[in-house]
Amino acid sequence: MLVAGVTIVFAASVGLAIVGITAVLMLGSLLAAKFQPTPVRATARARNDRATAGQREPRIWNDGRGTIIDL
Repeated sequence: MLVAGVTIVFAASVGLAIVGITAVLMLGSLLAAKFQPTPVRATARARNDRATAGQREPRIWNDGRGTIIDL
């Protein structure tokens, strides 16, 4: 009877440890996702906003590593 009681206590403590570790990992994942930078859309100026009519329109895009501006 004593062995059964010790086994139940051991199983319960291992279960609580697993639940605690899972909760800490989920909380860390939630906080890490919260602090990710939000993407900002890069846009070129409209044609009529440019200084001279001879300028070509700049190309702006994001390749995942950073914003590229081709003037």
